[in-house]
Amino acid sequence: MFGNNSDGVAGMSRFLYFYGMKKQIKGIFILAALLLSPGLFASAQNKSSNQNNPAEWSKPFPPFRIAGNLYYVGTYDLACYLITTTNGHILINTGLSNSASIIESNVKSLGFNNKDIKILLTTQAHFDHLGAMAEIKKETGAKMMIDAADADVLADGGQSDYALGGGNNSFEPLKPDRLLHDGDSIKLGNMNLVLLHHPGHTKGSCSFLFDVKDKSQTYRVLIANMPSIVTQQKFQDITTYPNIVADYTNTFQSLRKQSFDLWLSSHASQFGLHEKHKPGDAYNPKVFIDRPGYDQVLADLEDAFRKKLKAEQ
Repeated sequence: MFGNNSDGVAGMSRFLYFYGMKKQIKGIFILAALLLSPGLFASAQNKSSNQNNPAEWSKPFPPFRIAGNLYYVGTYDLACYLITTTNGHILINTGLSNSASIIESNVKSLGFNNKDIKILLTTQAHFDHLGAMAEIKKETGAKMMIDAADADVLADGGQSDYALGGGNNSFEPLKPDRLLHDGDSIKLGNMNLVLLHHPGHTKGSCSFLFDVKDKSQTYRVLIANMPSIVTQQKFQDITTYPNIVADYTNTFQSLRKQSFDLWLSSHASQFGLHEKHKPGDAYNPKVFIDRPGYDQVLADLEDAFRKKLKAEQ
C-alpha cells in the first residue's frame, strides 16, 4: 500500500509532523491519499507560501486560559503559548508568517498587551513555529532565546535545516539574544522555565518544563516538542546531521521519564486540544491531565523511528 518499508515509514513520520495527527485518528487513510497524490503531498510541504499549507495552520482559534497564568494564543493547530508574569510576558512559538495579527488579537482579547511580551521562545526552528517571530520581535522589542543547536538555522532563515532547507528562506532570519542549553533556566518575574534539549526533529528542538498556579493548585506543565521524523532520507545519508540517530534515541529516553501534571505540544492536534477543549468551555486545567495520551503519542512516534531504523539496515 505504501511502497517499500522505508518510504512508508518516512512518509508516515512526515505526515505526523505536517498534519500533527495521531496515527489512530484516521491518519492511515489520509496518509494513503497523500502518498498516492504527489502533488498534494508536495503542496503540504511547501514552506514558502502560507496558502499552500494546511488550512488548520492559519485558521484562527479563540484564545483561552489553560492553567494559572498560562494561555493558548495560537491558531487552530499551530500551538502558541502566552505565559504572563509580574514583569511582562513570555511567548512560545508564533506559527506561520501570517499569524502575527492572530496572536496579537488573541493576546488583546485575553486582556493583555502585546507590547508587554519580553521574551520569545520556540520549540523548534521550523517555519510553522517561527514564521512570525521576526515581526513580533520588531513590534515588541522582546529578547529572542533559542536552543543553541538551532541558532544557525534561525540566523539563515531555515536554509541550513537538514530536512527542510535547500537555499530559500522559509522564515525571516533572526539573530538570537541568548543561546540556551539543556537544563538552562529562563526567568521572568515570578516564572522559571527549564529548557529540555530534545533534538532530532531539528538539531535544537526543545521542550519546556515549569510550574503555574491558580487559586487552588500548582500544576507542573510540560510543553513537549514531540520527536516526529521529517526526513525521507536514510539517516546514514544525512551528512549534515551525523548524530541524528543518537539524538532521537536520547530524546525518546528523556521524554519517557519526564514527570508533569499537564502536557501540551507544538501542534494542537498532537495533544488532542480539540477533544479536550471547545471554544467557550469553562476554565478547567484538569482536562490536560493526560499521561496515557502522552505515553501513546510518544510510543507511536518511537515505533515509527524504530521501524525506519530497521528498514535502513
